Amino acid sequence: MLRFLTAGESHGKGLVVIVEGLPAGLAITSEQVQAELARRRLGFGRGPRMRFERDELTLLGGVRHGRTLGSPVAIEIANTEWPKWEQEMSPDPGRTEKPLTQPRPGHADLPGMQKYGFDDARDVLERASARETAARVAAGAVAKALLAELGVGIVSHVVQMGPVVSKSNVRPALGDLDTVDNSQVRCFDPEAEAAMVAEIKAAAKVGDSLGGLVEVIAYGVPIGLGSHVHWDRRLDGLLAQALLSIQAVKGVEIGDAIDVAGRRGSEAHDPIGWDQEAAAYVRDSNWSGGIEGGMSNGQPVVARVAMKPLATLNRPVLKTVDVVTKTETVSFKERTDVTAVPAMGVVAETMMALVVAGEALRKFGGDSMLEVLRNHRAYVDSLASRNQ
Repeated sequence: MLRFLTAGESHGKGLVVIVEGLPAGLAITSEQVQAELARRRLGFGRGPRMRFERDELTLLGGVRHGRTLGSPVAIEIANTEWPKWEQEMSPDPGRTEKPLTQPRPGHADLPGMQKYGFDDARDVLERASARETAARVAAGAVAKALLAELGVGIVSHVVQMGPVVSKSNVRPALGDLDTVDNSQVRCFDPEAEAAMVAEIKAAAKVGDSLGGLVEVIAYGVPIGLGSHVHWDRRLDGLLAQALLSIQAVKGVEIGDAIDVAGRRGSEAHDPIGWDQEAAAYVRDSNWSGGIEGGMSNGQPVVARVAMKPLATLNRPVLKTVDVVTKTETVSFKERTDVTAVPAMGVVAETMMALVVAGEALRKFGGDSMLEVLRNHRAYVDSLASRNQ
């Protein structure tokens, strides 16, 4: 079973991720992981922190001479700003001189302080911060490398920024990933891109923030990942949980679920056809987002991920209460972005990759990549022979 665990705080010494369950012999390099981390910093509307942080990466274990060993893979991402925070975030006994006592509405601050008995919001926000997603992206880079061996690739693009919605129905293919990443807001629709940039500038001018919607698509997913037999084995359920775990994400849609919910059944499902020449089942549509009955059906797996506006504003106006004095005030300000929706798309790719890779290993698993690839090939061949 593929699993991962992250540790570290936003302004701590660094982040660490351990990925367990990878087969031996998977080719992976620091450069591959570094490239994915660089993509996470993309997007117009990001704050100055993206210029300061450089994601200094170290492969600590599980990889030798560019290939996994079958043991846990450990990756460290150092915080290049640690010297500025060494006293404030020191693990040694001590106390802060600047406790944060005005929790931000919409953030983990107040629930976390109440749950754990803290009087300082920093004890919560440092771990709740989306900086943690850098460790996830590092893990996802390894998962993407495994999926590539199976012919699976993942791409994301922004389809909504604040009130600006792309009207294009064209989805980027895998070969369009560079085009998406070269967009200022990672949008595949040039007309919508310009309007999105203008909306970000308008929000920035008044110190506000924006949320949005990202679509993430996995191409080449084998038929039959996930299962219908147990609630916790359903692929759509696994994807929804993983995507909803991303900081500030509040909604996930598989395929065209919301639109389909308003139709009659005769117009809501993907008709099944037969391609005699290819000896394969075909679909005229993909309303289900590539998943039926909790299982992948061979179509692209599609999810849309909704991110709320960031809770930290450059012009703090949100009413809150000081947890010490109990007086009404406004929430404190941390260094923040106007929007992180473009970067969230990269994180969404990561979470989809980790889920799909995990289910692929569950179905085709082995101790080495040679074994995984052999099992995958045998399964694909068996499907083809059934169609003869």
